[in-house]
Amino acid sequence: MEQQQDKRFVILDTETTGMPVSEGHRIIEIGCVEVIGRRLTGRHFHVYLQPDRESDEGAINVHGITDAFLVGKPRFGDVAEEFFEFIQGATLVIHNAAFDVGFINNEFALLGQQDRADISQHCTILDTLLLARSRHPGQRNSLDALCKRYDIDNSGRELHGALLDSELLADVYLAMTGGQTSLSLAGHGAEAGDEGGGAGGSEIRRITGRVPGRVIMASAEELEAHAERLAAIAKSAGGPSMWQALTETPAG
Repeated sequence: MEQQQDKRFVILDTETTGMPVSEGHRIIEIGCVEVIGRRLTGRHFHVYLQPDRESDEGAINVHGITDAFLVGKPRFGDVAEEFFEFIQGATLVIHNAAFDVGFINNEFALLGQQDRADISQHCTILDTLLLARSRHPGQRNSLDALCKRYDIDNSGRELHGALLDSELLADVYLAMTGGQTSLSLAGHGAEAGDEGGGAGGSEIRRITGRVPGRVIMASAEELEAHAERLAAIAKSAGGPSMWQALTETPAG
């Protein structure tokens, strides 16, 4: 892993008003943490955004961010420069990167910043969902499933949240790529963004002595509940869910 020691990684997550982006949905939260030398630096970017539209009920059920909460928050244009400076030149580590990158590109495009409307031209994109699928084929590879697999405490994750999820994903990514057992701060660099509360000087510890976990297949009741949830998302979004688009193979 020597080639990674001097590389700058930004672990990133977003929350949105719904999906897909092609139906006018917008970003309402961005959370990023910085990792250099396989350690959190203490720098993070975190902001809630006013999307100028309502969030879908299904999306609110996932992240818990209400329209009322977003009143008075900055718009993407207010933080675009600061956000771009934070991610520029970094390797962006994102779980299901196509989703987040599509929304970020759209936000820059709406500002007329076409030179930034493809962030892959300014950053390297690393999708941990694809990485996890290659390392754990046939298994569940959601962020919650990966936290369980790598003994990472996600007990505080009752709802999705961009900053919390980026912190958890940082731990997951380091576990998948190097087996590190303690993710600690390398220093106390300047924080970026507002609405903070990111790495903040604490240490994220992982249980050591882990043995390979058992593969537990879903029960019939769990599969039925999963199917009902996908149907609800598809109805809310007006089309198949991202999960269905990625996992279902057309007949023939």
